[in-house]
Amino acid sequence: MRIKYPDYENCISGLAGSILKEFGVETTKSLALCDKLLEKKYKNVVVLLLDGMGQSIIERNLAPDGFLRTHLTGNYSSVFPPTTVAATTSIDSGKEPVEHAWLGWDCYYKEIDKNVTVFRNTESGTEKPAADFPVAWTYCPYQSTIQQIQNAGGQAYYATPFMKPYPADFAAICKRIRMLCATPGKKYIYAYWNEPDHTMHRTGCYSEQSKQVLRELEEQVEELCAELSDTLLLITADHGHMDSAGVAMEDYPELTECLVRMPSIEPRALNLFVKPGMEEIFAERFRREFGEKFLLLTKREVKERKLFGTGTEHARFDEMLGDYLAVAVDDLSIYNTREERDTFIGVHAGLTEEELMIPLIAVRKGVCETR
Repeated sequence: MRIKYPDYENCISGLAGSILKEFGVETTKSLALCDKLLEKKYKNVVVLLLDGMGQSIIERNLAPDGFLRTHLTGNYSSVFPPTTVAATTSIDSGKEPVEHAWLGWDCYYKEIDKNVTVFRNTESGTEKPAADFPVAWTYCPYQSTIQQIQNAGGQAYYATPFMKPYPADFAAICKRIRMLCATPGKKYIYAYWNEPDHTMHRTGCYSEQSKQVLRELEEQVEELCAELSDTLLLITADHGHMDSAGVAMEDYPELTECLVRMPSIEPRALNLFVKPGMEEIFAERFRREFGEKFLLLTKREVKERKLFGTGTEHARFDEMLGDYLAVAVDDLSIYNTREERDTFIGVHAGLTEEELMIPLIAVRKGVCETR
């Protein structure tokens, strides 16, 4: 497989920048593809993010003459790692991962000396609360695009299961979008749904179940668009997906004995804290086992390559990074446990084109209905 690096001049944080600029918020970032679409002013600007629906996913699962692919405007890059925590925080903040420090599913926080499953606020690999406060929000707070627009005097709203009024399914999300678009005034709406990612993780990217979920989403989006007017609906993804084999780190004691703690971030972007004096031993052992499937980088190399972004480094970024970062460049993922290994088929967070490239689908309604 060919290694693909994120393009921070043409990525999902820039999409947020374009939206912010449209609503009068000063920003240094934008996405040229989106800027062009916004030249014709719309009353409603909606971003609908369908988790995991990367460019390769729509190309291999949906018909070329279907609603989504016929409205495809172009493709662009996710951030690194191309995974939900990092990428949705980028579109929700306008910042790159190096700036917001929400680096992946599991992050290390020095203050509590724990790996934390960020969205669940639990100790990694358990259901136990990591702390009696929201760890990520406490140590790495950020101002959302919604807040920034509201602070600038504009209207901005969420349509996600995690924010009031907590729409429980995709039909409810579409209903909220329709309702908000019908209200007076120019506004931004950010909508999110966890499919097709949820299904692809468990059944594979190109299973019949995944194809069916995508077809149903496409039908519902088309029905939604039929009821909108004076609206620019931008449909995109946080990252792509690929099918992968898996192994469990617990089956490699000669590696785990070198580690201070189990890996964090993602199974395809392993953040590795190594015991002092064992760095070279660990690197030699890891490369012997996984050198063809993973790129093993030192912390210094990660920073020099600006893998997590080109912006100003978050104050906690350095301490959150381990001594090494092992990044998948092929079809293998390294989980901490056998249980995790046996759960997932579809994966993401590595440096392949399938994982990094995402679509920008534009549906223009009202006075600008031409594609």
